[in-house]
Amino acid sequence: MGAPSDDILEGVITADGQRLDRALADASGLSRERIKALLGEGRVALDGQPAAQASLKPAAGTHYRIAVPAAVPAEAAPQDIPLAIVHEDADLIVVDKPAGLVVHPAAGNLDGTLVNALLHHCRGQLSGIGGVARPGIVHRIDKDTSGLLVVAKSDAAHEGLARQFADHSIERAYLAITAGQPVPPAGTVRGAIARSTSDRKKMALVADGRGKHAVTHYRTLERLEGAALVACRLETGRTHQVRVHLASIGHALLGDPVYGRTPSRLRPLLQQLGFARQALHAAVLGFVHPVSGAALRFASPAPQDMRELLGELGSISRDFGADQLGRSA
Repeated sequence: MGAPSDDILEGVITADGQRLDRALADASGLSRERIKALLGEGRVALDGQPAAQASLKPAAGTHYRIAVPAAVPAEAAPQDIPLAIVHEDADLIVVDKPAGLVVHPAAGNLDGTLVNALLHHCRGQLSGIGGVARPGIVHRIDKDTSGLLVVAKSDAAHEGLARQFADHSIERAYLAITAGQPVPPAGTVRGAIARSTSDRKKMALVADGRGKHAVTHYRTLERLEGAALVACRLETGRTHQVRVHLASIGHALLGDPVYGRTPSRLRPLLQQLGFARQALHAAVLGFVHPVSGAALRFASPAPQDMRELLGELGSISRDFGADQLGRSA
């Protein structure tokens, strides 16, 4: 049996000068949060053109089309999957996610996810306001990116963390291994990001009016053989942000199957090591505890596969640790 098709909602916006997310929520019956998510996924079109900005104010009479994906199972099942827990209290849990683990169930990955593992570990204590299919999830990192992730166990924590992610006050820094050595060795990449119009699985840099504002600060930590160890600090948190921004300056992540092509001289090395993912690790996560008000900051060293790759590329670093990142990239 084939996969269920999208449910198409179409109509005409009747209110003039209203924010797009509110206008579509009123017209479609979907919640504003659901509309924002669909905009971010590239599933909304206005007068036949892709739309991604919730703050747009379309004129009355604008035709809209929303492709709502088929629903996934309403409830994820608890599964006994090992977790690397960095911190846990009554309101939240911080885990160090390994590469290869999907964060929440979706088409193609209905179980074996981080959510399934958390449901087993927390036994009913995860916040449900994020939707039953992904309880407690306030942010995500890609399946093949490793590193730190915070999950809400209480509704108060969920709401508080969501506010911090929305206002970009969360500290997030990544360790990345790039193809080639960025010039200049440190800088800032600014470029709006939206779903690619040619490939729905990809994100792309777009004109500021169409995509979401995104800023990445980078700094070269070490020059390697045909590569570099780079620290990236996110001022914003968009889907695939580090991957898209580094690729845009000509230095895609090693092993990235979507946004980069591994230099031919390095392909045998990646094959020899069995390194088949983008070389990206969420190394630092800092935020204010949404209930206690305490300032929390966690650091995770590069995982074994990235350590091996760095060693083969001639790195002289000893611990490949997140401490190299400091408070800023």
